[in-house]
Amino acid sequence: MKEIKPIRNDRDYRTAVKRIEALMDAEPGTSEFDELEILGTLVDAYEERRFRIAPPDPVDAVRFRMEQLGLTRKDLERYIGWRGRVSEVMGRRRTLSLTMIRKLHRGLGIPAEALISE
Repeated sequence: MKEIKPIRNDRDYRTAVKRIEALMDAEPGTSEFDELEILGTLVDAYEERRFRIAPPDPVDAVRFRMEQLGLTRKDLERYIGWRGRVSEVMGRRRTLSLTMIRKLHRGLGIPAEALISE
């Protein structure tokens, strides 16, 4: 097993990815496979820090879920309120209230984190 070091920068990252590619055919139970697992964990942690994906805008999250489920704005009234309120939220003129967030999360399965981001 080669010496494994923390991934602190893009150069370290590229080196680790290159080594992972060389180890892809390692057999379970070998030191090469252990090295592959460790490097994979390090690369995952570095990518999480370096390439973090921002959560979606709450309205975009609602629109995406509507598209997935084939819902209309009328269908949102049970979660957001009357038609005017739905229009205000979807037009970004009103933010989601805590009650709306709870109803959208429970009723449509939209992650709460996506609904509370700014």
